[in-house]
Amino acid sequence: MRQEKQVSCLEADRPFPAAVRLGEDAEVVQIRLFRPGDGSAVADLVQRCLREVNSRDYPAQIIERMCRHFSEERIAQLADERQMFVAEQAGIMGTVSRDGNRVFTMFVHPEVIGQGVGRRLMRHIELLAAAEGCDYMETGASITGHGFYRRLGYVDVRTSETEFGLNYILRKPLP
Repeated sequence: MRQEKQVSCLEADRPFPAAVRLGEDAEVVQIRLFRPGDGSAVADLVQRCLREVNSRDYPAQIIERMCRHFSEERIAQLADERQMFVAEQAGIMGTVSRDGNRVFTMFVHPEVIGQGVGRRLMRHIELLAAAEGCDYMETGASITGHGFYRRLGYVDVRTSETEFGLNYILRKPLP
């Protein structure tokens, strides 16, 4: 029964209620599917996060290469290839995408990091994957994001080198 509710919400492209509040007077953050008009805002969010947060762990040339990679056009292409979600309040505050049990493109606006937006996005896609029968989630994490995933219960499986530098591969069992 629960799975049917989630599927019908996805098909209707309605926002999902979120449990995260940003401040006492803040509106509730909504998690919803990416829409075609979201490309520019998501690209801006990702690029801002890369420049303001990931730049602590990566050299400028890698950050600029990642920013070029996550263009508005590339974001739209990724949203066509897999399920992409956004966290929204008074604008897009975070994004994550998934393909089955694989997590991709997880970014949170620098001004709301640490306020539960990323945890809420991850919980959302973990619940979807579990409802589809997946036993675990897997993700590739940057140096910057590695600690975030570890705090959510993901464990290191291996590391790899990518065109953007070191990548941690992590997994988390699903209930």
